Amino acid sequence: MLGYIVAEGRGAGDVLLYQCSMALRARGLPLAGAVQVNAERDPARKCDMDLHILSGNDVVRISQDLGALSRGCRLDPAGLESAVGLVAAALDRSPGLLIVNKFGKQELDGRGFRPLIGEALARDIPVLTAVNAGNVEGFLDFAGEFGERIEPEPEAILNWCLTFATDAA
Repeated sequence: MLGYIVAEGRGAGDVLLYQCSMALRARGLPLAGAVQVNAERDPARKCDMDLHILSGNDVVRISQDLGALSRGCRLDPAGLESAVGLVAAALDRSPGLLIVNKFGKQELDGRGFRPLIGEALARDIPVLTAVNAGNVEGFLDFAGEFGERIEPEPEAILNWCLTFATDAA
């Protein structure tokens, strides 16, 4: 099963997935994956984007500082791939759920967490992710019959996770 949320507002999906992952950890559910936490800086600069690896305490910076006036993509592909490697190792420990911070441009292009999502589904590990409204069509092309949209509400997300996760506490 591949659950996804489409949340309105900048960073809203990040916050919802983080809250859900912390609630699941508190219940003792073994998790794999990464949730994004954005650290605001001064108003003239964009936030730092960090992935918190759910199978441990690692934090991986996935943003690059391109300067105050930059307009290009700030994603650091090397940072993202480092996070993917840490999450891949956690899949071998048979987690109850894989949480992926987002199905974004990298995943649409076949990179990032996309291969791990497929691997988790092949191992019958349910997956939860967030999708930007502009990427839903591409996500659904990938997800096919496995995709299930979840209301972007904490209770709905948590209920979905507890219904489909294996070894739920």
